[in-house]
Amino acid sequence: MMTCEPSAAFFGMLGVSSSIVFANLGAAYGTAKSGVGISSMGVMRPDMVMRSIIPVVMAGVLGIYGLITSVIINGKITTGSYSSYSGYAHLAAGITVGMSSLAAGLAIGVVGDAGVRANAQQPRLFVGMILIL
Repeated sequence: MMTCEPSAAFFGMLGVSSSIVFANLGAAYGTAKSGVGISSMGVMRPDMVMRSIIPVVMAGVLGIYGLITSVIINGKITTGSYSSYSGYAHLAAGITVGMSSLAAGLAIGVVGDAGVRANAQQPRLFVGMILIL
């Protein structure tokens, strides 16, 4: 029986960790940046705080995407028959999900902050903010 290359599992686990780490970095930034906007908006219009929580929820979903991807990749890493190809493919998948979630978190944070503040001044901008997010 042929054993797998030891570095293959390393690259697979690197994909697992990069997926969850970068996705949660994006989720944390999006939540923090949108939360600042919600806090600032809550001073002017406290009645609209719960309506403006949508960017925070959308940013939190990014972390869940990273977690789901990490669990799926981790479930496919097996002993004995894990090839280098699978290791590199799982690394690429983890980096792709992680980096795209990081970029989406940055975008959600910036748009959520500005959109929530603008929504406080003009409530008709709510649908436009949701579509931009």
